[in-house]
Amino acid sequence: MKSIFNAPKKVIYCSKCVMSNQRPMSIPEFLHKKNRKGAGYLNLSNPDLVCDACRYSEVKKKIDWKKREKELLKLLDKYRSKGKDYDCLVPGSGGKDSIFASHILKHKYGMNPLTVTWSPILYTEYGYKNYLNWVEKGSFDNIHVKQNGEVMKKLTKLSIENLLHPFQTFILGQKNLAPKIAKNFNINLVFYGESEAEYGNPIAENNASLRKKSYFSMNKNTQMHLAGLSLNELKKKHNLDKKDLSIFFPIENDELKSTKINFHYLGYYLKWLPQENYYYSVENCDFKPRPFRTQGTYSKYNSIDDKIDDLHYYTTFIKYGIGRASYDASQEIRNDHLTRDEGKTLVKRFDGEFPDKYFNEVMDYLRMKPKDFLKLCDKFRSPHLWKKVKGEFKLRHTVNKDGTDD
Repeated sequence: MKSIFNAPKKVIYCSKCVMSNQRPMSIPEFLHKKNRKGAGYLNLSNPDLVCDACRYSEVKKKIDWKKREKELLKLLDKYRSKGKDYDCLVPGSGGKDSIFASHILKHKYGMNPLTVTWSPILYTEYGYKNYLNWVEKGSFDNIHVKQNGEVMKKLTKLSIENLLHPFQTFILGQKNLAPKIAKNFNINLVFYGESEAEYGNPIAENNASLRKKSYFSMNKNTQMHLAGLSLNELKKKHNLDKKDLSIFFPIENDELKSTKINFHYLGYYLKWLPQENYYYSVENCDFKPRPFRTQGTYSKYNSIDDKIDDLHYYTTFIKYGIGRASYDASQEIRNDHLTRDEGKTLVKRFDGEFPDKYFNEVMDYLRMKPKDFLKLCDKFRSPHLWKKVKGEFKLRHTVNKDGTDD
């Protein structure tokens, strides 16, 4: 059967968490225990197939965090400005993780960070209040970039139509803005929060050269695509040219090479626990969770800044069979806050729940008909994941083994 997004046709679930091998950027097949010897991922309790993020979580348990903190102090001393200028840059929205990263760098380690915010597409009221509390109660200077609203609207709608990806425009800016601001302010140390190894992408953490040369930059001659379209298509069909789109692009390789900017993940140096970050942000910046449960999952404090967040996670369920509860439960299983059985129960109850709270407002903003969005969802259901039964789409395979083909 066809796999629309080139995911493995055989669906495999990690034996430690509730994540499947359909997750974007996951390795094609999970690494079997017998192949882990010598790779630094030993002594896992679960015997069968284990995802890369779970293997990394076992590595984390063996890390000497005091030694890592000493590495951090050495790094910070190298860049410390002693209060005269900004000595590091921390991108963030005012969520629990950016609050933790920036606040601890400033108030525990004595750095002078500049914070940078790429505006959400549609702020939630509580998300915007958290942003203000972060900047004001944390005592930070902040650059807040609000994109051209019409361009952002067009690109977001096109991303949905062509990729079923409501969040592409936000993710691009969130990642690509910081190097540009750092260059303009002559800041040579940029801190992102959690390492991407937490989600199964250890390359970004372990290869500093790759991070600088390509992970945050682009080749000048690369034919860029946005919203699934080439620049030429965006110009001819939608009247968007380079000046409209440049804010979404990464900094160019040659431009980045000419700087001394270095990128680091604070989660490499300090043990990164989302729940602990939440408590820290509540205590230090009066962070407030959602006043209600987030649709599609069981939590209230993850990714709550943008009204389009919930729709984004719903589309990951459509495209990959992985909903928001799967992401949340997998992370909490790795941090020993949930058992796998508890995670499976939460996935069964909440994964794929339709996010109707802000749905109509998002559709109105994008000038998209709700029925057209629902048609696109059916269009992007991969046949190897979904089967139509009595007029209703059902997953062929689930972590609870109650899919149509299980």
